[in-house]
Amino acid sequence: MSKGVDVSPSEFTGDTWSVAPIGRIAAPLREQVVASLRAAIFDLSLKPGQRLVERELIERLGVSRTTVREALRDLISDGLVTVVPQRGAIVSIPSAEEAADLYEIRAVLESLLVRHFVDRVDDDDVARLVASVDEYDHVVATSTDVREILAAKDRFYAVLLAGAQSPTLQQLLGGLKARVHVLRATSLAEDGRPQQVVSELRAIVEAVCQRDGALASQLFAEHVRRASATALRALERGQNAAAPA
Repeated sequence: MSKGVDVSPSEFTGDTWSVAPIGRIAAPLREQVVASLRAAIFDLSLKPGQRLVERELIERLGVSRTTVREALRDLISDGLVTVVPQRGAIVSIPSAEEAADLYEIRAVLESLLVRHFVDRVDDDDVARLVASVDEYDHVVATSTDVREILAAKDRFYAVLLAGAQSPTLQQLLGGLKARVHVLRATSLAEDGRPQQVVSELRAIVEAVCQRDGALASQLFAEHVRRASATALRALERGQNAAAPA
């Protein structure tokens, strides 16, 4: 049976998300609240569909209602939070149509990213990319925690982004990453998918080592589209399970 990320809607409670009150440090309080909530969404402490009740956020974070509302507005503009009539703010759950579009955009941008990497890096950068895939392989072989697997995959992306030397792509992909984070977790939680990703990344890296930008770009687009198919199947199962009989 396939594993999956629990995306059933729930209430925000202190039992589901543990965080210390926001401290009075140099960064504006709003930015601290945004960072805290974004981190909780990214590590699935706050799950898709979960309500974000202002009063509870105020009490837990120790900030004003105004600060919480400003932070939620930022997260809404990032696509991480959605306001639903009669329910209020919830952690966003992408529709199948939105998910398909996001993954197709990822395929285009990330295939361009790896082509830039091939064109602009030296042997040391390539060695770092190989090492990041080795690390990802080790994490997959030793852990079933999707958060650890995602973190290892993100370290692979960090090497790519640094080597590609494209602030424009980094900015575009940074915003996109936030929108697809839950979908990535859903895909990587599918039984056998992390192991498939190891093989796909090794093929990409082999093309990079050969300095074959066209092949690396093609393989990366195929990798993203396989992830898309996996995530969309899981999303469809979740929607069917939630539909009334």
